[in-house]
Amino acid sequence: MNNAKSFSSKFLHAIGLSVALLSLTGCMTPPVKPDQSALLNAAPRSILIVPTINRSLDVDAPNYVLASLPIPIAERGYYVFPVNTTKFVLEQEGFYEAERIHEQPPESLAKLFGSDAILYVAIKQWDAKFAVFTTVVTVDFDYRLVSKNGAELWRDNKRMQYQPQNNNNAPTPMAALLTAVINAAVARAAPNYMPLTQQANQEVFVNGPNALPNGPYRVADPSKR
Repeated sequence: MNNAKSFSSKFLHAIGLSVALLSLTGCMTPPVKPDQSALLNAAPRSILIVPTINRSLDVDAPNYVLASLPIPIAERGYYVFPVNTTKFVLEQEGFYEAERIHEQPPESLAKLFGSDAILYVAIKQWDAKFAVFTTVVTVDFDYRLVSKNGAELWRDNKRMQYQPQNNNNAPTPMAALLTAVINAAVARAAPNYMPLTQQANQEVFVNGPNALPNGPYRVADPSKR
């Protein structure tokens, strides 16, 4: 009898807990999509990507980031001015440093190229740090899109990390540890930032909740027709 009462009590408790969890789940609100009304109203057709500000210690980082930006933006259906040509033209105008370029009036930059909008990107972090027999590679970017009239249309931030997996078939724990140390040293000496950078851009411009809306030159995916 006592066992039956105990079972009944536990059963009712379980039901009550399930109902409480379902109630909490029902109260959870989905993430709010950022307001893109300014971008939709401006409806830019062409985007000028200016040189990237670098707040990291890697002098090559801006060139890698700049080279990775046009593809996902063009895939969304916008005309993107060639980044190397943009950099050359700006240098002919006396603008060699990204910080100085970002300080210029957007109206002047847009008029110089005839663009509808300007994309500014800043590298906040771009490094590889050793941590307990592994190396953690980190990238962190700020993105900002401004209209040819100087109004901010859109902004986003993306931080991503990669930690190489030390999967090895070493015969002994000591050999496995030595292999992990070597792999971490190699990753730190020559970290591969590009996959992380490309993934960050893809999530920001294409797949994320604040992704750019389809531009006027967007080509439909044949598989979805």
